[in-house]
Amino acid sequence: MPPSVDAPPDLSGLLELSRIENLDLKPVILRVQTDLFVRSPGRDRAQIEIFESLACGLIPRVDDETAQVVATKLAAFPDTPAAVLEALAMRGGGVRDTVVTLAPVLSHRLIEAALADGSDIAARIAARVGLSREAVDELSREGRPEIDLALAANVGITLRGAALARLVNRGRSVAELAHLLLARPDVSAADLVPLYLHADPIRREVIGRTVEATAALDPCPPPPRGLGETLTGLSASQDVPTFIAALADGLGVAHDFLSVVTDPGARYDLLTLGLRAAGLHEEEAVYIFLTLNQGVARSAERVAGLVRLFRTVSRPASRDLIAAILDTPLAERGRSEAHQPLHGPEAKLRQGPERAGVQRPPLPMRAFRATGGDAG
Repeated sequence: MPPSVDAPPDLSGLLELSRIENLDLKPVILRVQTDLFVRSPGRDRAQIEIFESLACGLIPRVDDETAQVVATKLAAFPDTPAAVLEALAMRGGGVRDTVVTLAPVLSHRLIEAALADGSDIAARIAARVGLSREAVDELSREGRPEIDLALAANVGITLRGAALARLVNRGRSVAELAHLLLARPDVSAADLVPLYLHADPIRREVIGRTVEATAALDPCPPPPRGLGETLTGLSASQDVPTFIAALADGLGVAHDFLSVVTDPGARYDLLTLGLRAAGLHEEEAVYIFLTLNQGVARSAERVAGLVRLFRTVSRPASRDLIAAILDTPLAERGRSEAHQPLHGPEAKLRQGPERAGVQRPPLPMRAFRATGGDAG
């Protein structure tokens, strides 16, 4: 009885021929069987398994030209067994690149196979449209700048969860990565709060509104007593290191907290948020803008921008922004102390007669003139 046309072909004879010394039929067998597999009007499970066994056995043993031809035909073909694509990717070179470029899905195992020879193509993989969530997560763990940038620029994938958190965390100190993440349409403003200093004015406003919506839920601790007077005095003497240390102590953060950003403009914005979070009055902040750094003080536009930032971000929101930017919670000053009102009879009795009538000393008039537009 003749064999059914639907029965899988008997390849045992070809496999035996492929083992004959000095008669290399392996390239021919692989090319022919690849064509038959791709052109077949239908493939059942048995046919797929037979082709998988044959191809995986021959792919490591054929020449580069044959492997390249086979990869071009099989990489984008939806019925190609995963093991065959992995075998092709493990050959490296142009064959691997074809698979990485054309394969409909880059699974975790296929990515591992593509990287098996140690070649640096991870960034190319990260730029692929349609990467699985598992592949994105795995690539984000590498912590390599070129991969991070490729993932952030790849709008053909969705960034979320742990992978997004890793990229945002690195974006704090890498402006290019931060700008790519801020431009993505699939990332919410709430996820981008740590990148506030890298955002343009429109994006900052959106992020700021997001932070303001929840910041008031947590009460702020009382401002450190006398901090404004201390900081204005240090600013007047232009003792910048001591000024920064005093502000950091007032906020409960590390003395090098400004080093999280390298751009001088963004660094001054962070300082402004610090002044607001520390509870300084606006006239104290303006005085600091006009005295701490003469380069800033000579720019009316820059001073006006800093004053605008100080006015538009509330103290609770400033604290939350700083905590997100620095990736550290601000210390809750005075939490263990009993509440002591600053006004009323109890306050006057506690202050004593020598303190009851003392008022906060006024700042130089230059600071008050600056609020009217004279930034000097």
